[in-house]
Amino acid sequence: MTKPSATEDTPLSQKNQPDPRLIAFYLTQFHPTPENDLWWGKGFTEWTNVTKAEAQFEGHYQPHLPTDFGFYDLRLRETRRDQIDMAKQYGVDGFCYHYYWFSGKRILNAPLDDMLADAKSDMPFCLCWANENWTRRWDGADNEILIAQQYLPDDDLNFIKSLIPFFEDERYIRVDGKPYLIVYRPQHLSDPCKTVEIWREYCRSIGLGEIHLCSALTHGNEDYTQFGFDSGVEFPPHNLRAASINKQVPLYDGFIGYVGQYADIARSFIDRTYGSARVFKTVFPSWDNTARTHKRAFIVLNGVPDNYEYWLASTIDLVKQRRAGDELIFINAWNEWAEGCHLEPDRRFGHGFMQATLNAKNGLRQFTLFPHTELPDPVEILHSSFWQDIADVISAHASQALSRLRKAVHRRPWLRLALLPAVRFARMIRKYL
Repeated sequence: MTKPSATEDTPLSQKNQPDPRLIAFYLTQFHPTPENDLWWGKGFTEWTNVTKAEAQFEGHYQPHLPTDFGFYDLRLRETRRDQIDMAKQYGVDGFCYHYYWFSGKRILNAPLDDMLADAKSDMPFCLCWANENWTRRWDGADNEILIAQQYLPDDDLNFIKSLIPFFEDERYIRVDGKPYLIVYRPQHLSDPCKTVEIWREYCRSIGLGEIHLCSALTHGNEDYTQFGFDSGVEFPPHNLRAASINKQVPLYDGFIGYVGQYADIARSFIDRTYGSARVFKTVFPSWDNTARTHKRAFIVLNGVPDNYEYWLASTIDLVKQRRAGDELIFINAWNEWAEGCHLEPDRRFGHGFMQATLNAKNGLRQFTLFPHTELPDPVEILHSSFWQDIADVISAHASQALSRLRKAVHRRPWLRLALLPAVRFARMIRKYL
């Protein structure tokens, strides 16, 4: 069902304000690095996990595999430029790159640095400092630290200095005229308020002016003001408020993760309010991190383009109504393939999530609620599985019988000679079928 765009009833004073910009989080781990070679094996990239994902129940969509861009390497400028072209075509206004900085050591920085040097990578961007330890969490060893955030005495100043080349770039995203920076876990900073003051004072001292600091609302944090930040940004599915539906899904033995409904999770974020004044909204197209965490996965059912379109459209309308200033809406994410969370085209949905983004941005309102809330049907799964099993058994036995027949023929030259005309005739007929 189509309904009018919310802008039709918007006062003229609000119509003159710019629409919210859509910013997609962007992961740069799609290229080999010395660190990942050491920790995970030679040649490891994000694709290594993606391709090994296995379904956790009948009908479970795994693995997620790419189409248009293939298993790309982000060291190639052509790949990044193609991504930018597609993002713009379908209404994405900018990328927010994850920034990995550990007391002066940067990781996964090659694509980001080359983007900065490449004038043809003409996409607005901002940064999110992913300030947490790297562990062997993917292997279930959360306590084994690969590289730690140390928060040394000089880190505050050295960190902000590392960002200046990005802040000064004309493509860098500004909010209310100020360079916009997200910090993933400000609660981990030794003294957040002191850190913030050092960052602000340094930027003023070099003539950059004021900066806009945004706290990611993750790991229970829902109040950015306690850290001296200017705003917060949602990071779903962090700070989850939706119940598990594990008991309603025919999960394979050994699964100990979480399964939830997309509509329940999305609705909880649409309806969510905060005590602080300025929180940027975020949506995700789908979520399923089976590729990384296997039987401990966080799986969201019905992460499909129609549901995503409704969540994004509802969020755009909500943000337009409140008009709290220079607005951004985040999409988590452009290319988190191992999290089952990507706008980029895949083999099941093609350009579906991209088109849904453009539909929502352009004011198309096709749905009045989340259109997909179904559960895997055990009867249908059993029926499908039974006949698939029968087909597999027949195929296996037929293959074995054919193999035995070929061996028997080769052991008897006279039989091989007698059957040769029939084989040739069959091959000729097959060419015309």
